[in-house]
Amino acid sequence: MRNLILSATLVTASLFGLSAHAEPIEAGKQYVELSKPVAVSKPGKIEVVELFWYGCGHCYKFESTLNPWIETLPEDVNFVRIPAMFGGMWNVHGQLFITLEAMKVEHKVHAAVFDAIHVQAKKLATPEEMADFLAAEGIDKDAFLKTYNSFGVKSQLEKAKKLAMAYQITAVPVMIVGGKYRFDISSSGGPQQALQVADHLIAKERAAQ
Repeated sequence: MRNLILSATLVTASLFGLSAHAEPIEAGKQYVELSKPVAVSKPGKIEVVELFWYGCGHCYKFESTLNPWIETLPEDVNFVRIPAMFGGMWNVHGQLFITLEAMKVEHKVHAAVFDAIHVQAKKLATPEEMADFLAAEGIDKDAFLKTYNSFGVKSQLEKAKKLAMAYQITAVPVMIVGGKYRFDISSSGGPQQALQVADHLIAKERAAQ
């Protein structure tokens, strides 16, 4: 478990300032092709998945690069966030994310959770602590707690765990395109370069349709 957590967080900060690719984007270099493709959630759409953890500092830093890019995605691309769960706080925060998704909150609430953990040093380790924090963001405490403990949320948790296993992830943040191609900030060369890889693979999937 400790090795999994370390691998998910020890992506060097220097990667956040590297220059653009000087070489072509190729399988085995900037990304890997999964041996067994994973079904996408919306057939007919080009799916881009990001697996993350609220407690991951690199996931938090990636947000400022990733979110503007998401806003530019065309209609044939379906972007999906999935919480990575390696046990402990990963699972607790994963359940928090899935609960907020089930409640259809605006993205600013997710941003507030990231800030709470990385700027305000809040742990958000229990449903009650989460509910108290989210109340200031306009989220009804009772509704949150009811949803957090619901069968639907727990079912989505199990689905997320199975997807992470199918994607064969060992670190976050990591991205998957089309259920076939996996890459991360380290393999890509930096946050902006990761989105260049994503654009390349989106175009590759579009051409194959």
